[in-house]
Amino acid sequence: MANIKQTVKLGVFTLAIMNVTAVVSLRGLPAEAVYGMSSAFYYLFAAIVFLIPTSLVAAELAAMFQDKQGGVFRWVGEAYGKKWGFLAIWVQWIESTIWYPTVLTFGAVSIAFIGMNDAHDMTLANNKYYTLAVVLIIYWLATFISMKGMSWVGKVAKVGGMVGTIIPAALLIILGIVYLATGGHSNMDFHSSFFPDFTNFDNVVLAASIFLFYAGMEMGGIHVKDVSNPSKNYPKAVFIGALITVIIFVLGTFALGIIIPAKDISLTQSLLVGFDNYFRYIHASWLSPIIAIALAFGVLAGVLTWVAGPSKGIFAVGKAGYMPPFFQKTNKLGVQKNILYVQGIAVTVLSLLFVVMPSVQSFYQILSQLTVILYLIMYMLMFSGAIALRYKMKKLNRPFRIGKGGNGLMWIIAGLGFCGSLLAFVLSFIPPSQISTGSNTVWFSVLIIGALIVVIAPFVIYASKKPSWVDPNANFEPFHWEEKPAAQVAGAATATATAATTATASTATNAANSGDATKTTDTPPKG
Repeated sequence: MANIKQTVKLGVFTLAIMNVTAVVSLRGLPAEAVYGMSSAFYYLFAAIVFLIPTSLVAAELAAMFQDKQGGVFRWVGEAYGKKWGFLAIWVQWIESTIWYPTVLTFGAVSIAFIGMNDAHDMTLANNKYYTLAVVLIIYWLATFISMKGMSWVGKVAKVGGMVGTIIPAALLIILGIVYLATGGHSNMDFHSSFFPDFTNFDNVVLAASIFLFYAGMEMGGIHVKDVSNPSKNYPKAVFIGALITVIIFVLGTFALGIIIPAKDISLTQSLLVGFDNYFRYIHASWLSPIIAIALAFGVLAGVLTWVAGPSKGIFAVGKAGYMPPFFQKTNKLGVQKNILYVQGIAVTVLSLLFVVMPSVQSFYQILSQLTVILYLIMYMLMFSGAIALRYKMKKLNRPFRIGKGGNGLMWIIAGLGFCGSLLAFVLSFIPPSQISTGSNTVWFSVLIIGALIVVIAPFVIYASKKPSWVDPNANFEPFHWEEKPAAQVAGAATATATAATTATASTATNAANSGDATKTTDTPPKG
């Protein structure tokens, strides 16, 4: 008897933890610690209108097209056409490219705090030229490593995620609890209002970046088929993962707000300063360099993993004829070398903005905001596209479906996600008053011009595409509206051939039946 292999199914809690590991990053905690108690409101609000909708909508879309290539290009393209699908995957790739300088800025600050001299470490961390050098060295090193196609990178990322994110997050929360339990002075007013002061518009501007804290949860949608009874267990995993993520963010933010006064919070340095203050309180300052190394390792491991990751999507779509042959070039190992080089040049140019911006912190903030703006464009296309597909592809099998019947729940869930994304998109253009961003002219110019260039570029490329761009070895499945015309053409051809055969047979039969008359009569009889 042949051995029957059973597919290993993911448990609800296992998938929840996978989602947490993929989404949680500590580098953004200082941005929300500025808000004190009301930061919890922002985290919960973003989870309800963005995190949970993203997870559920992506799960339905991923399950619908589990056997077809393209990812977000497929999802949006099926709803609105190839042009808009190309825009979606384009901004997803460019967004990740802009993300590298911001995450590596955090990594550079972590490395600066490895020393034992606090004053020297702080000075070094705030030095824009030091940060620029570290960002470029580490990024290009990661790029050249990815060119080698090293298989162990995935293992490094897993270890980095645990050592550089999960363990430090748990430690930060525990330190905050110990500090308060032993009579430490809290710099956060726990009696302040949970709800922000909405009369002060500036209070909600910086919080727009919180949406990016939850970005990436859509990647968990690919596992929807790996869960037994997905219609029931996948939503459970989503809500458990969302709850754990929110708890880590809220308590981690509180832990920073407790140990650092709001007026002294820095977006790039306060996480390390917070750990340093806690370690000094428990007379364990020797732990500061260790946690700095752990955080830096977590950041660098993540960059090493993702430096070639998002480019694979645009590479696959490019081979289907949407990018010039230059972007389809690979090295001997099949790695998309030209895309990585272009990506590296873009990272280098963005990093040089250090020279323009008044501080490392302002540079960090403006790139973070541009990243949010671009990513939210993709999310708005995804949410609205999911609703559109409920009407354009009614009969397609949906292994995971939001709502048992009708489209009402999809309208609510995807509508929440779209409206939340739109709100954050608008707010992201407004400079936050809590952070010195230098000239408002520079701020608006970088965001508006940068966003316009990124959005216009894919339409120009799409309009310029040629049949010669298609890689003959590419096997990209057609969209649903392409399959129908093909079937109709095939059907029409079959019908024509059948009709022709029938007509020929009929003519032959008639000729045979009237053979004698034909022989004796040269012209048909007049009626």
